[in-house]
Amino acid sequence: MIRINLLPHRELKRKARQQQIAILAGAVSFLGILVVWGVYTFIAGNIEYQNARNQFLQSRIAVLDSEIAEIRNIKSQTQELLARKHVVETLQNSRSEVVHLLDQLVRLLPDGVYLQSVKQNDQNITLMGYAQSNAWISMLMRNLESSPWLESPLLIEIKAMTVNNIRQNEFNMRVKLRRTSLDDAQKPLSNLPGKS
Repeated sequence: MIRINLLPHRELKRKARQQQIAILAGAVSFLGILVVWGVYTFIAGNIEYQNARNQFLQSRIAVLDSEIAEIRNIKSQTQELLARKHVVETLQNSRSEVVHLLDQLVRLLPDGVYLQSVKQNDQNITLMGYAQSNAWISMLMRNLESSPWLESPLLIEIKAMTVNNIRQNEFNMRVKLRRTSLDDAQKPLSNLPGKS
């Protein structure tokens, strides 16, 4: 016997294809949404991780900035202390300079010369006084030149004048006090009697 199918087989096949397409479209949509959600989650995780790293770096930078500020403060304090130390060393060194200056002037002053004034401005010393002749002034300059504490005597002015009916030469002279190191200034102290 011959069978004849009177059912609308084309419509059934069409419906079956439409169902397959709908299921496939749903599956592709679901996979697309899943992929988009996975990419979004991955990117959000990376952003959150990078934000956490940035925050950690910012906190470390803040700590380092405070340490740098503290180091700068310590450096400025160190510079101030070194400046104070230098001032103290200079004062310690120059403490004996006046004694040496007066001692040298007494030792080096010839008999025919006497001083009217001695002025010191830093290392420059101005001597004003009277001499019986130019030869005595010349001898004073040679003596000052040979001194271990004085150097570069320079005669600024010399005038002949009469004081108490005695002819004398008034002179104005400049000489420099030699700067000595702290060790040199302490050497004479160690050579004093009673020091060991």
